[in-house]
Amino acid sequence: MEYTQLGRTGLKVSRLVLGTMNFGPQTDEADSHAIMDEALAAGINFFDTANVYGWGENKGRTESIVGDWFAQGGGRRDKVVIATKVYGNMGADGQPAWPNHDKLSALNIRRAVDASLKRLRTDYIDLYQFHHIDRDTPFDEIWQAIDVLVQQGKILYAGSSNFPGYKIAQANETAARRGGTIGLVSEQCLYNLAERRAEMEVIPAARQYGLGVIPWSPLHGGLLGGVLKKEVQGGRRASGRAADTLNDPAARAQIQAYEDLLDKHGLAPGEVALAWLLTRPGVTGPIVGPRTAEQLRSALRATELELSEELLSGLDDVFPGPGPSPEAFAW
Repeated sequence: MEYTQLGRTGLKVSRLVLGTMNFGPQTDEADSHAIMDEALAAGINFFDTANVYGWGENKGRTESIVGDWFAQGGGRRDKVVIATKVYGNMGADGQPAWPNHDKLSALNIRRAVDASLKRLRTDYIDLYQFHHIDRDTPFDEIWQAIDVLVQQGKILYAGSSNFPGYKIAQANETAARRGGTIGLVSEQCLYNLAERRAEMEVIPAARQYGLGVIPWSPLHGGLLGGVLKKEVQGGRRASGRAADTLNDPAARAQIQAYEDLLDKHGLAPGEVALAWLLTRPGVTGPIVGPRTAEQLRSALRATELELSEELLSGLDDVFPGPGPSPEAFAW
């Protein structure tokens, strides 16, 4: 496993990030623990979760599964850089949040971090991420809350998720003006071969301010994992975002061209999609969210792939990016 610095920090993290979103809803606790053991044995030291994972009536369940794994000892907690998130309503789906029980007010941040620490069964969180922008709370208040948590030793770094470029700039300019606040050190964004809009503003802003980029949904909901071949072979059919995309004939033809290209090179689509992200400037490592141990092993194989210039050019032909900013939308 290769390691890199997380953005401009001294923190060393693996080039693959273990996403835990499926732990609980799709993967039971025993299998989740086995996947985490295998990931750690393979050298993955960067685990990502969120307070709302578990979903529905079980929000917080995923953090608890990770916490139970930490509690088994064996150096598990000391070896892992744990990242979690705050923002969402922790009430049951469909129920409005009680006032100050969601988003990024200082009160909710204080309440949410203590709840996550309890579920994770740890004294500190390495990377505490804002799961979404909060249009109602000024960054001065957010950073004041984060500064207190850092001083208390409850968190070490702060990151963002799903932030537009201008909010990354606003957050870190506010931090610089306050002084003594390191600001955002990472941005977790939707980024993959089929969804490259982050290249226009988000990734340039992240690189300018020294944030590590952590792509989520690297297979675009399974769309880049050989979905058409699986259909033909009678395997797991596309669902959600991937199924909606495949209803568009032009998009379906694009995915077919992608799979045909990789057939020509004798490569697995899902592994190439991950390996491509590892070639992208500014990317720390993509989040992989395995439901099974075999899916984890496939992701690990991606770290050993070296993509030729011919293949990279072919991928750009199938999935052209927007181009450099601002030329992508200006003269």
